Amino acid sequence: MSTPQPPMPQAAPDWQAAAGSAYPSYTSPIPVVRTHLGHALASEWTKIRSVRSTMWTLGVFVLLVVGIGLLAALVISANASESDLSGENPLSFGFFGLLIGSMCIITLGVLTTASEYGTGMIRTTMTACPSRGRVLTAKAIVFFLVAFVVTLVSASLVALADVAILGGARQPSGGEWFKATAGVSLYIALLGLLSLVLGSIIRHSAGAITIMIGVLLAPLVIALFMFSSSLEKVREALFEYSIPNQLSVFYSTSLSESGPSGWDPLWIALGVTAVAFGCAFALLEKRDV
Repeated sequence: MSTPQPPMPQAAPDWQAAAGSAYPSYTSPIPVVRTHLGHALASEWTKIRSVRSTMWTLGVFVLLVVGIGLLAALVISANASESDLSGENPLSFGFFGLLIGSMCIITLGVLTTASEYGTGMIRTTMTACPSRGRVLTAKAIVFFLVAFVVTLVSASLVALADVAILGGARQPSGGEWFKATAGVSLYIALLGLLSLVLGSIIRHSAGAITIMIGVLLAPLVIALFMFSSSLEKVREALFEYSIPNQLSVFYSTSLSESGPSGWDPLWIALGVTAVAFGCAFALLEKRDV
């Protein structure tokens, strides 16, 4: 017969008596750290880089911007003479790819917030970080930086390639280079940030994406079919302040003779996004998750 072994001694929990109290209290070995915005940023960065939608949408965006930009330059180079290109800005042909590719940034912006409401993951997010404003701010910062960097790299590649392909065109100035790369990247990133905020307000991916695509294309399409002379001023306003026209301003090839010019489109996008962000923040504090 085997001899029963005595029970092994176990470490006693760290019970300490609280000052002025006859009852012991437990001290956790896990350090307690006060959370801050940096933790929320790390969490949102982990989310945005680990989901498949980010890789797909950004991959398609780069493909559209670079592919269409290079295709436009190749077609023009093959069909235009040097005299036709002598006064052209070769950077302007990146407009077509960015206009279509902006739909990918819009989609990703909406999904960054609205998808969590669709899956119910937003409850876990708000439990981990009860400060709702901090969550929205972290999402906005991470998304804006990702959208800006990807757009800047893509626009710069297209700009360099178009200048090399269209050798007969004039050489762009430093200001034109800056607007066609950094300037347009800021505008596209703000457009995506507006989509993110709208996704937080609508809380429905399909609905928010539909609204943003309407904002992108509807004013220009409506203006094209306003033939009545009594609607001339409305037609001009829709045409001048449509997103495609504002986007063309960064390439110094505005679709209209009046309306926004210089850096005006960037300030307009910044103002609209700031107002929408304030509305989203107010609604986020009032509504249930």
